[in-house]
Amino acid sequence: MRRRILAGAAIALIGAATFVVAAPAEAHVVPSTTIELDVHESYVTATLTLPETDLATASGIDLTSAGLSDSDEAAITEYLEEHFAVTSDAGDWTVSIADIGSTETEQWGSTPFEAVTAEATITPPTGVSPRAFTLDYDAIIHQVVTADVFAILHSDWETGELESSRSLGTITVDTVTGEIPPLTVSLDSGSAWQGFIGMVTLGVSHIAEGTDHQLFLLTLLLPAPLLAISRRWTGVAPTRRAVRGIAAITIAFTIGHSVTLALGALGLPVPQAPVEALIAVSIIIAAAHAIRPIFPGREPLIAGLFGLVHGMAFSTTLSSLSLSGVQLGLSLLGFNLGIEIMQLAVVALVLPPLLVLARTRVYRPLRITAAAVTTVAAVGWLIDRVGLANPVGAWADSLGEMSPFIAAGLWVAAVVTLFRRRHHAAAAPLASMATRNEAAVSPGS
Repeated sequence: MRRRILAGAAIALIGAATFVVAAPAEAHVVPSTTIELDVHESYVTATLTLPETDLATASGIDLTSAGLSDSDEAAITEYLEEHFAVTSDAGDWTVSIADIGSTETEQWGSTPFEAVTAEATITPPTGVSPRAFTLDYDAIIHQVVTADVFAILHSDWETGELESSRSLGTITVDTVTGEIPPLTVSLDSGSAWQGFIGMVTLGVSHIAEGTDHQLFLLTLLLPAPLLAISRRWTGVAPTRRAVRGIAAITIAFTIGHSVTLALGALGLPVPQAPVEALIAVSIIIAAAHAIRPIFPGREPLIAGLFGLVHGMAFSTTLSSLSLSGVQLGLSLLGFNLGIEIMQLAVVALVLPPLLVLARTRVYRPLRITAAAVTTVAAVGWLIDRVGLANPVGAWADSLGEMSPFIAAGLWVAAVVTLFRRRHHAAAAPLASMATRNEAAVSPGS
């Protein structure tokens, strides 16, 4: 009995110790302030996200009313400017706060919370590099000592980090002295080459992650190996002709999106919502054409026209980086090159199996099924992009994750088709020889 009691006590102690050790891992994640830095050629911009409750507590500003009034925005701006300073060996930098707003967000597994956002422009003295400075920031934390401030690098063109989330450090209260030490930021020296390669990589990832752009191009390629006769896809085009047609479609799409990509990056206003909706429309039209010819022989023209729309969507990525001068020129070249590399990779991946399968009976149901699924996805996107969230649009966004399996399936089907053709071709002479032998033997039998 005593042993059982001792064993039970030991288990209870172990369980209690385990609970104590594991408790922090299960603790509720407290919302924190984040400062996301975008490093430009001669200045730095910072996007601030501050928990609304903590901001109200620390600043004394009443934020309980729905929305931020002009007086709230002015008070927040003044408060942040008092608690946000940047310096270096060359002296004080200019910090300008603007674009105060509010949003609901979440961080690192926290529950959603209301936050206040702000944009800060940080400008060093004339001739001073923006790549090294001391960030002296104590908003909220000077009153709410349990709060944290996380500095994050969002983009740095010179080092090719364009969609980064690299931590630069944390600002916290020193529990011994009660002081708030400033954060020293020292970025690696970069180069134009690193920036260019970063833009190439960004262009590649933009297409790799852009399911809608991929679907438009692939849907235009579906009928490319076929011939249109009497408004129907009947017959198979010669391989050389099919390859020329696909090359023409790809080049036309490239020219179209390159034009508007450059114009948008140079400042042409891009109405984002209508452009995204038009991209969905372009996919629906391409899918309808894959089922039944709408513009046979004019696929390159349509690809070029819709390329203008897709290019406007591409340009928002560049314009968000606020580049100029040499950086803008290299970025246009690098980003476009990355887009082309990924487009050619997609074409090279799906073109061979499409050419093989187009000569089989399975291609018609395959083409129609693929076009129908694409139409459903594009309709879901269109409804979503005109402001009506729907499960089809959310499902369509996940199609990109299936693309490797779809490509693998096409290649498996093409390889099986080629194997069967070779097998039949090898078996045909043997069958013919057997027939001749039977004919030669039969008279003497």
